[in-house]
Amino acid sequence: MAQSKSKNMALTFVDDMLRGAGQVMFQNNAWTGLLFFCGIFWGAYETDNIAVAWGALAGIAVSTLTGRILRYPALDGRQGLWGFNGILVGCAFPTFMSNTPAMWLALILCSALTVWVRNGMNRILAPMRVNSFTFPFVFCTWIFLAAARTMHGLAPDNMADPALPATMSSASALGFDTFVLGWLRGVSQVFLIDSWPTGVLFLLGLAVCSRWAALWAAAGSALAMCIALLFGASAGEIAHGLYGYSPVLTAIALATVFYRPNLRSSVWAVLGIIVTVFIQAAMNVMLSPLGLATLTAPFCVATWLFLLPILKLDSREKPDHTDWYKSHKEPRGNSRRKRKPQTRKTTDA
Repeated sequence: MAQSKSKNMALTFVDDMLRGAGQVMFQNNAWTGLLFFCGIFWGAYETDNIAVAWGALAGIAVSTLTGRILRYPALDGRQGLWGFNGILVGCAFPTFMSNTPAMWLALILCSALTVWVRNGMNRILAPMRVNSFTFPFVFCTWIFLAAARTMHGLAPDNMADPALPATMSSASALGFDTFVLGWLRGVSQVFLIDSWPTGVLFLLGLAVCSRWAALWAAAGSALAMCIALLFGASAGEIAHGLYGYSPVLTAIALATVFYRPNLRSSVWAVLGIIVTVFIQAAMNVMLSPLGLATLTAPFCVATWLFLLPILKLDSREKPDHTDWYKSHKEPRGNSRRKRKPQTRKTTDA
């Protein structure tokens, strides 16, 4: 009996972690998370940095366990909401820092930190009816990456040197094959993986849970590349998908998560994707003197800008962007409202 209970607890913990991986792109689905992990391991091996894959596994395990220890709402854990910031920390640390014992200790601490930082940020943002998204990962990772400049045990060997922004090569000569590979890398770079097969696996993972999410992820990366090309952004950054990953998240959030898919939300999402590209370029310039990567900050900023107005893009919606539970996208209390005789009855979706 005790053995069966322990087995069930272990399976639940694994399910929570897989859902946490899926929640990086707003998908509460364990199979999506499994395909995301397949993509992470593939990309880590392909780029000869397997520590990224093991870091992702360690980060999501630590953050999921932290949520349990702190006794945060069990529903958040079952939805995978404790783990999605932690897995991104686990991908980022081995990407920017050398594989040292100090790096792994910092990764564990930062992954745990994101759990209660997320809780605190959500409390601050709740009156504005928006969510912190992946900003706990961004904020905490910035702190540790900046500290690595003076804590040599963290060995920030893979971080860019602080420098004033310089003029990059134009992207006008980007070939079609390079464009296609860059489009897929724009999806894979959500997890800081520079691999087009990983991008394919991520799109498949999205499609398992939501075809709309897969479609908009693909569209977000493609449109972002087109805008970056149109305005002459760096050819190298476009080819490696560095202008695509934040628009991918913005597209999924605005077109499929916080608003129901329809014509008005589609237009809103397209505008969000375009604005995210400019925010990405601006933040590249602002953070270059600090030698810090933008991470998913452009997505967070752009999505906040488009959710804060609390627009009602569907007559059935009651906009509340504090989280992405389905109940917050549907009207409440319809049965208690008095309907006029000429009003046709409606049912919740």
